[in-house]
Amino acid sequence: MRTLFSTADFKPKDSFRLWRETIFERIVPVELTPAAAHAFTGTLEAAEVGPLLITRVTQSAVTTVATPDTIRRHGKHETLNVAFTLQGRVFSAQDDRTAIQNPGDIVVMDRRPATMASDVDTQTLFVEVPRESLERALGSTRRFTALTISADQPGTSMVTAFFQQLIRNAGRLTPDMANRMASVGVDLIVASIAERLAHETPKNIQSVLIFQRALAHIEAHLGDVNLDPARLAAAVGVSLRHLQALFREQDRNIADWIWRRRLEIAAQRLADPGFAHLAVGELAYSCGFCTQSHFSRRFKETYGISPSEHRWRNRGAPEHAG
Repeated sequence: MRTLFSTADFKPKDSFRLWRETIFERIVPVELTPAAAHAFTGTLEAAEVGPLLITRVTQSAVTTVATPDTIRRHGKHETLNVAFTLQGRVFSAQDDRTAIQNPGDIVVMDRRPATMASDVDTQTLFVEVPRESLERALGSTRRFTALTISADQPGTSMVTAFFQQLIRNAGRLTPDMANRMASVGVDLIVASIAERLAHETPKNIQSVLIFQRALAHIEAHLGDVNLDPARLAAAVGVSLRHLQALFREQDRNIADWIWRRRLEIAAQRLADPGFAHLAVGELAYSCGFCTQSHFSRRFKETYGISPSEHRWRNRGAPEHAG
């Protein structure tokens, strides 16, 4: 990992002020309050592995607060922070849930008002994970934010060891391998959270399985132009009303989610050289759209540009006629 900042390079009287400015400007805007500003020490290290930004923060006792005002100042709403406590003890609070993380524990924090605090020196590994990767598999983040994923779980120790090894070797990975390892890491995080949730809500496990089965069916059948909420409910063996209720519990609407995933997959394919041979109309149909005009209208409403312009901006490829 490369060192972005260390208070060891500055006079003690300036240490905390400079630390706070660095966190605010280079990581994420938050309010920081130290236990003792005059004796504050901190080191900030970072590595990028594929799409993942990984940051290791070693610091004196401090309270970190994300307020509505600070949240509005950053543009990281499409990611979540997965925090691995390596040393010390951390108190976390978000969404009316509070918990304590000891060394080896993991906690997920969303981009909503939250508090993380410690009364001792700590070292924490923060991994910024795409929101979509976790919500697609686990549902709304409100189910698991500020929930301690204990080091006692087999999956937790595995994912922690994986990321520590990953950052040690990050500089030697090819771009393709880095992307693959990042994907493996996210899958391990998802598995650890799912393992924790299985213990947290055993009475609702059947509902969780139905919801996850529905999400998996959507992913596997996005190209089916006939896929709609009623057919999805029939495919997973429940009534439409029951499935709608399960999606509402996760702050989702079935039809909106299907169209959102179709658009996201289409956007990915437009930027992928492997799909450059497909005209926009063909690509739209493969993602479940009946007509190119319908696809183009929805795409522009969502992304602000046409599908052809998105393809050109991301890959510099010539526009295809529909």
